Amino acid sequence: MQTMLAHSTAVRPQTVRNCLIIDDSDFDRRRLSRMVKRGFPDFTVSCAATLAEARGFLVTHGATLILLDNQLPDGVGANFALELASDIRFCRTPVILVTDFASPFMYDKAQKAGVAHIVAKSDFGLRYIHDALRSRKHRPATVH
Repeated sequence: MQTMLAHSTAVRPQTVRNCLIIDDSDFDRRRLSRMVKRGFPDFTVSCAATLAEARGFLVTHGATLILLDNQLPDGVGANFALELASDIRFCRTPVILVTDFASPFMYDKAQKAGVAHIVAKSDFGLRYIHDALRSRKHRPATVH
């Protein structure tokens, strides 16, 4: 597994609440962005189409919440969730896997990574974000 930020400097302190959407589908990125902006007008929403873009964004900006597809051009979302869980800077950032291609292996990895929810794209709603943000305050670090 590629290490995300082994050679990176510390993430800048967050001054705004932000949501990072990681999905290679432009349609899904726009749909999720509209949903987050409507339900959380105080959030800034940013998007990445690949894990490489997401890594660059996180190093620079951090994230309050991550919505993550599982099938991406440069990797698997569940593996990325494990990567985040092992980094002290991101282990408490809530991650919601929003995917239509779930597998038993994905569920196992997501559980180990402490993913807040695994939701089919067609079933995704704001209640999952509310729950993930509420649960984050009580979630212990999952650094391995």
